[in-house]
Amino acid sequence: MSTHEAWSLVCRLFAGGTPVFRGALSPAEIVACATLGPAIKPTVINRTFTLCPYCQLHSGQIFGDGQGGQICQCPDCGPIPLAADDRAAVRLDETWLKLKMRIALEIESRDGVTDLGDGVWRLGEARREPVLLSRCLSRLWADPSLFDRVRVAGAGIRVIAPRAAQMRGAPFASGVEWLPLEERFTFYGGGIAYIPSGVSPEAVAADDPRTPVYGPFSADFRWVTLSDRPEPIHCSEGQAAVFGALWGFKGQQVKAEAIMSRAGLSSDKPSDLFKVRPRDKGKPQYEAQHHAYEVLVECHKREGLYWMPCASPNLASA
Repeated sequence: MSTHEAWSLVCRLFAGGTPVFRGALSPAEIVACATLGPAIKPTVINRTFTLCPYCQLHSGQIFGDGQGGQICQCPDCGPIPLAADDRAAVRLDETWLKLKMRIALEIESRDGVTDLGDGVWRLGEARREPVLLSRCLSRLWADPSLFDRVRVAGAGIRVIAPRAAQMRGAPFASGVEWLPLEERFTFYGGGIAYIPSGVSPEAVAADDPRTPVYGPFSADFRWVTLSDRPEPIHCSEGQAAVFGALWGFKGQQVKAEAIMSRAGLSSDKPSDLFKVRPRDKGKPQYEAQHHAYEVLVECHKREGLYWMPCASPNLASA
């Protein structure tokens, strides 16, 4: 999972403006949900209809099955039993997006966000230039008077919006600069970074060692980004070696000895590196490291087998 793929999901959800069923996400996008942390929120789209969990192509009405469960009446597949996760959906936390955009552009905190209606917001002023965030370019094309409402004498206007399909040339007249959402910003260290013209997103990501490169892990496995934590978790060298070894087994179930041998450690099993000692109980750093292990690593204790589901090729390499 690359930073580019994670940011592409943010752009997709923002442009759509509506929640998306988890079943409609690609394997790479499901991994991206964990990488993006608090930017992605779980939600429920509809209590009456849901995406068919079998074909994932059609929406069907939800009915009780008479036994305490539910079914989806798909127009093509017929009645399909629903599991608890089949109605799950995700949405972009747009408050998070606006806040991180303001930080990326160094907009003064005294300037609040103004809702201009129908998917357009004034984020504030960056170096005296008003900044607009729009869900689409067509909204601004349809109502150019929006520019007059935010214009500052002697200053230009910046517009942040996703790229429109089949668009050619500059979308606005002189004095209005368009910053394509997909190209001029990127997910970076738990926040958003502004990319100046001529600089690649890869170059920006390379400056932050916390940037997820392998699923939720940084390039050296020392940092873990999880959806339920506001900041990346910093791991010790030994913990990083365990995570790196488990990642290398690509989701396969393997014995503890094989993992510890690949990690170059003498401990008996992976969990030894993540135990919270009595003296460290209650300390956020150690509790967070233990939490990361509990979330990412599965095990069959009786058989002594361990594996990391997020490292499976059909997720990590999709």
